[in-house]
Amino acid sequence: MAATPNSPSATSKTAPQQGFVYLPLIVGWLVPGAGHFLVRKWGRGALLALAILTMFVLGVAMQGKVYSSAHDILDMLGLVGDLGSGLLYFVTRALGLGADSVQVTTADYGTRFIVVAGLLNVIAAVDAHNLRTGRKPA
Repeated sequence: MAATPNSPSATSKTAPQQGFVYLPLIVGWLVPGAGHFLVRKWGRGALLALAILTMFVLGVAMQGKVYSSAHDILDMLGLVGDLGSGLLYFVTRALGLGADSVQVTTADYGTRFIVVAGLLNVIAAVDAHNLRTGRKPA
C-alpha cells in the first residue's frame, strides 16, 4: 500500500522536529560539527568537525593572526570570520595563541585558514538549523 501525502508515514520523514529549533544553530556555532550531531547526521558532523578543527589548528600553528579588534574594514571582516569559529576563537584568545601581527610568510596563509574555518563553521551551523527546521531535506 502506497503512502498518501496525508498519512503519518509520509509526513514523518519530511516534517520538521518540534522544540527549540535554534539549538543546532547555536550549538553548531559554538562547537564545530555539534549541530549536525544534534540532528543525527553523524558522518556530516564528523567531517565538518574534522575539517574546521584541522584548518583552525593549522592556521594557529602557522602563526596566523587571530583578530581581537577591528580598526578598518578588512580587520572587521577578519574578526567576523574568526568569531565564526565559536569556542575555538575564545579559547585561542584566552590562551594567548594566534599572532597579533603577521611576522612570517606562512602566517598570512595561517590567517586565511583561521578565517575560512570560521566561515565554514557558520555555514555548517546554518545547514544544521535548516535540517532541523525541515527547510533542507535529510
